[in-house]
Amino acid sequence: MTSVETQRGTQWLAGAGLRPTRQRVALAELLVGDGKDRHITAESLHAAAKNHSEGVSLATVYNTLKAFSDAGLIREIMVDGTKSYFDTRVDDHPHFFWEDDGHLTDAPKEQLEIAALPDAPEGTEIAKVDVVIRLRRT
Repeated sequence: MTSVETQRGTQWLAGAGLRPTRQRVALAELLVGDGKDRHITAESLHAAAKNHSEGVSLATVYNTLKAFSDAGLIREIMVDGTKSYFDTRVDDHPHFFWEDDGHLTDAPKEQLEIAALPDAPEGTEIAKVDVVIRLRRT
């Protein structure tokens, strides 16, 4: 990785108050080092780390993604209740899930209109609303 990617990754971690361990910095570089938003799975990030000769286990990737998510650096998007994607863009926005090849992309936020939500059951509040629009090629 270049020093710019390392600097971006380190600053990203520092902004959330996370200690910049070697593994966190390596994964942060892959996630935000180029300044672009991305949607990844733990498996795809692990493969990218291996391609960059970073010695991190899949368990470490999962634990690190959880720490990044808990710190508000990334957002976890569940698809089918079994597959987690992680988004480096953390503002509220909808997603397209491409069923044919199993990837997630941002959908145009400005085109989404939600007129109303159901009332939350007594003693609860709505924490967030995830909109995942499933697509299939015709």
